Amino acid sequence: QVQLVESGGGLVQAGGSLRLSCGASGRTFSNYAVGWFRQAPGKEREFVAAINWNGASTYYEDSVKGRFTISRDNAKKMVALQMNSLKPEDTAVYYCAADRWQPPSSWSPYKNLEHWGQGTLVTVSL
Repeated sequence: QVQLVESGGGLVQAGGSLRLSCGASGRTFSNYAVGWFRQAPGKEREFVAAINWNGASTYYEDSVKGRFTISRDNAKKMVALQMNSLKPEDTAVYYCAADRWQPPSSWSPYKNLEHWGQGTLVTVSL
């Protein structure tokens, strides 16, 4: 069993940066692919980025490529999402998710995964 807790959300001006963190509990964290999804007001939850179990492969939604970077540290049981050049359309609640079985290449545009965090709000102002 894995429990996920997100942190690092907040209010930032357009063009700024934020770093989200997803901390995990459970002994088998390294068995899981981990990703980030987001849900803007009035919209469906959508895929943002994912990383495979050992960090060798990463996946990004097209609108964040070149701006966001996902990384993981299995020893610390942590996954981070570095978000640069933020835009108002990045405003959303960001959720961390983990799954042992479904390959992260299949998570876009959305996949119902094993474990989810509670979310952290990111607000990007003009």
